[in-house]
Amino acid sequence: MTHKHQPKQDSLSSMHEYRGVAKNRLALAIGVTGSVMVLEVVGSVLTGSLALGSDAGHMFTHLFALVISFVAICLACREPCHHRTYGFYRVEILAALFNSLFLFAVTGYILFEGIERLLNPQPVIGFEMLIVALLGLAANGLSILILRGSTKNDLNIRGAFLHMFADTASSVVIIFGAILVSLTNWYIIDPLMGIGISVLIFVWAWGLFRDSVNVLLETAPKGMNIDDISAELKKNIPDIVKITDMHIWEITSNMYSFTAHIQIGKLDYAKSKEVIDRINKVLDQKYGIEHTTIQLEPTS
Repeated sequence: MTHKHQPKQDSLSSMHEYRGVAKNRLALAIGVTGSVMVLEVVGSVLTGSLALGSDAGHMFTHLFALVISFVAICLACREPCHHRTYGFYRVEILAALFNSLFLFAVTGYILFEGIERLLNPQPVIGFEMLIVALLGLAANGLSILILRGSTKNDLNIRGAFLHMFADTASSVVIIFGAILVSLTNWYIIDPLMGIGISVLIFVWAWGLFRDSVNVLLETAPKGMNIDDISAELKKNIPDIVKITDMHIWEITSNMYSFTAHIQIGKLDYAKSKEVIDRINKVLDQKYGIEHTTIQLEPTS
């Protein structure tokens, strides 16, 4: 006996409502980030600062990520059709993967420029560099406040938030560096900070790349182990004799699917509807899995 449990309609409605709020917050963050990026590019040209230039490049990746996330959310809200039965939810994951690959390229460029500046230090105007970095810090802090409420259940939004958080950290580093350059004229500090920021970008990009690839490869979501889930189902539902061919995967952020063959005793097979309802209740309440396909089988 096969039973398919679809996501609750109110859950899907709340997801679309959440995405509407997320789109508005992304639009605000895009405006703030784009303004600061232009400011840092101008500041880098005027001061000759690689740190500001690298931070502007970092800011561009943030802007790019925000725009991609915005477009992906718009597409994800489209209804499924006959040949895209899951809709366009995976567009968000593809966007996250694309952003991570783009970040790797930016990291390589900044690292190359940083090493070149280490070998041939160039003068940097510390005071102007400090002013621009302070403005960047204020803008990044504003973007963090805008996106903070939408990071829990979306890989794209969480990635954009981490972009902002990482750039806030870079702005703090640049501020201290600008003060040191102004006081000491140690121009080597600037490329060292640029290299440090590139390492920060790489670490973040690797995490985003790993998470998006895991979703696309239909790896079990974080915190979900099929052995643990099997044990939990057997503990809560004694009617279950054996669970085989279990698969759990993530369609998009916070949307999980579950399939399994479950053996129950012959005497219990007549009340299969009740057993399936109890299985779905455990999966939903404990693991947030609402989309299930369960094949019930009697024991031999």
